[in-house]
Amino acid sequence: MSITTVILVHGAWHGAWCWQTVIPELLKRRLAPFTLDLPAHGVHARFPEGWGGDPARFAAAPSPVAGITLDDYADAVLEVVDGAYAAGSGPVMLVGHSMAGIALTAVAERAPEKIGMLAYLAAFMPLPGVPMIDYVRCAENAGEEVAGLFVAPPPRIGAMRIDYRCADPDHRERIRSAFAHDVDTAAFAAMNHLLTPDVPAGPVATPTVATREGWGSVPRAYLRCSADRAVMPALQDRFIREADAFTPGNPTRVLTLAASHSPFLSMPETLARALAELAA
Repeated sequence: MSITTVILVHGAWHGAWCWQTVIPELLKRRLAPFTLDLPAHGVHARFPEGWGGDPARFAAAPSPVAGITLDDYADAVLEVVDGAYAAGSGPVMLVGHSMAGIALTAVAERAPEKIGMLAYLAAFMPLPGVPMIDYVRCAENAGEEVAGLFVAPPPRIGAMRIDYRCADPDHRERIRSAFAHDVDTAAFAAMNHLLTPDVPAGPVATPTVATREGWGSVPRAYLRCSADRAVMPALQDRFIREADAFTPGNPTRVLTLAASHSPFLSMPETLARALAELAA
């Protein structure tokens, strides 16, 4: 049975906007895409004191989204999954980029019967009992370029905070290198304008809950981004190895994109083609 409904979940600092160039390509392939803004992101973003005007205050202010949890993320995604399923879509494809991988796993553990395919796009796919943050700091992720952009230690302010409004061209280039080095200048400028500063620290520090009977029973795919500088390819490969060892009867299907961390902007047609292949 082919899947027709595709639910696209953005990663950290992003919002539903990041999928906009992919949506027409999915529609051309007779898929029905849905997006959402996770709590603390997109239209739900909240901004710390000093944002855009007082760098010292911005770096020290407690995050207004520090209370958001992984359960909040999962609830938001599950609401869309439930709505699509109740409308008669059948099992959906759930696509998660980067940090959204932890939300995908949580949702699949709760409602495996409603998901026909999990697709992790350069996403975190931790083992049961392991929080995402442990992988951020692991050897396979050496050389990643994101943590060096933080303006303060996340435990101090309750968030992973990046200053996307900094006027320093060198800082802007570091952001581009980390997330979108293969995206053209105009598209990156628009992307940088839409990124929001705070990602709550709680979800990334929460141990993953996943069982073979729940999450492990759902077919899954991993879309590797071989030029990624945010989630390093070696770490992506580790996620795949560990998941396959945990569920040897349900191996991960792997597709590779020659892309940075932002293939939804640098190669939307290629990404849509890959998702359509998985949905078929």
